[in-house]
Amino acid sequence: MKKIFSIVFLLLFGFFLFYINLPVINYGFTGFAIVLLLLVILGILFSLGLIVSQQTKQVKIVSRPSKVLYILAGILLVYCIALPFVTSLKMFRSDSYQKLIGEVKNGQKITNHIAPISIDKIRVVDEELAHLLGEKILGSQPALGSQVELGDFCIQKVNDNLYWVAPLLHSGFLKWFNNQEGTAGYVMVSATNERDVKLVQSVGGKAIKIKYQQGAYFQSDIHRHVYFNGNATVGLADFSFEIDDAGNPFWIVTKYVKKIGFSGKEATGVIVVDAQSGAINEYSIAETPKWVDRIQPLDFIEDQLNDRGEYVHGYWNFSNADKLQITEGLTLVYGKDNKSYWYTGLTSVGKEESAVGFVLVDTRTKETTFYKQGGATEFAAQSSAQGKVQEKGYKASLPIPYNINNIPTYVMTLKDDGGLVKMFAMVAISDYTIVGVGNTMRETLTSFKNVYNMADNKINPNSVSNKKSLKSVVTRIQNDVKNGNSFYYFKVKDYPNIFVGSSQISNQLPVTMVGDSIKISFDVDLEEVIDVSSFENINLKMSMKTK
Repeated sequence: MKKIFSIVFLLLFGFFLFYINLPVINYGFTGFAIVLLLLVILGILFSLGLIVSQQTKQVKIVSRPSKVLYILAGILLVYCIALPFVTSLKMFRSDSYQKLIGEVKNGQKITNHIAPISIDKIRVVDEELAHLLGEKILGSQPALGSQVELGDFCIQKVNDNLYWVAPLLHSGFLKWFNNQEGTAGYVMVSATNERDVKLVQSVGGKAIKIKYQQGAYFQSDIHRHVYFNGNATVGLADFSFEIDDAGNPFWIVTKYVKKIGFSGKEATGVIVVDAQSGAINEYSIAETPKWVDRIQPLDFIEDQLNDRGEYVHGYWNFSNADKLQITEGLTLVYGKDNKSYWYTGLTSVGKEESAVGFVLVDTRTKETTFYKQGGATEFAAQSSAQGKVQEKGYKASLPIPYNINNIPTYVMTLKDDGGLVKMFAMVAISDYTIVGVGNTMRETLTSFKNVYNMADNKINPNSVSNKKSLKSVVTRIQNDVKNGNSFYYFKVKDYPNIFVGSSQISNQLPVTMVGDSIKISFDVDLEEVIDVSSFENINLKMSMKTK
């Protein structure tokens, strides 16, 4: 009877460990072996018969476990400890780790990869602010807010617009037990407009019920649901919540294998799970639907880039010769081809202020491009922007790289202690002393261009090719004062855009009138209102010559 009880207990305990931990049953993963090892150790303890002698008070062994259990325990220990040490230790496999990122192409100019962008498309809402805005709209629905909580936000493009999207999750076991059909929707926060916040509870007139989610219980847990539907032998990572262009909610799960013994995670494809019905579709990397923004998990790419820089000359490189490391972290950006990329700077080991180049990694295919271009790290750019408003004590968000008039530029928000956006900043990547700040993105762009032009374009001579000169006649002009600075908006004959310049650009602007002939130069960009970099009133010049 004792033996039967022990076997039943071990089976039930084993199933519990298996169900809770969801170990991958494949070579290179130790989770399943560790579960078996725990069961074998318990089996040895249960098989060990001990009695205490009443005369000598000593413990005597009356029955011993089978030798098979000891052999099995030894094999499992070798698999869990010795084998990973031999096959995965970086000391022995540094070359494999260094090459895991794959071929790294050399790019010419990063502005060739990152598309020019209009200021209304610049990301001004980061994940922290998105969470604050999401909590606010959730709090405006008392009946709903007491039942659910916000999940993690994932940035993505939806119909060519950039949004932070987060699911509504059960806030506890009882909430899940009383509402097992699922939570009522998700929150969308525009990454370019902090006033655009939506609580989406229906799609196509049909109510949303997110049944499968992280942190749910039993088979409603998204990881457990995927695992027990044919994916127990493959690594599963990066459970990110995305919506398709119609607004239907899905979970995107990356499948991966181990390429270097028990290490070296490599993405092989994705599993797309309908968050409502639980329907599962598996895709290779090449066949993944276009609306899925990312396949390569951030931590995979981060590790592989660091390993590439760390082991450039093998493991025994005590002088740190040519070693590189990533800077602040990885940021999701979008390129000219409308694809998403992981972006980061690379800096020499021990140097935190300046980057030796920048890397873009395709978030789907892992295609990697390195741009050998010196410049500021994200940390240095943040410090420079904060220094401009140090009396206010604002903190800069993680910088996002953009192409501003063919100038590689970090754009960031400046926030108060409450996490609210108060100002904006632009910092030239090539020279973090070129800084523009403002209360609006338009003011920031004008300030940045003024500082940049006063630097005589020394930081990027190639940007001159994007300048245009124009001679025309003023058809309308009006001034506007912002934060103590005078700006002059004017239109000219036969050109559709509105131009703007400050009195710092030219002292002739304040005395220019309708009908005056002028000569201006400006950067060709996507804005309706264009900043002039030089201004000359031809009428005033001729008048002075006549006198």
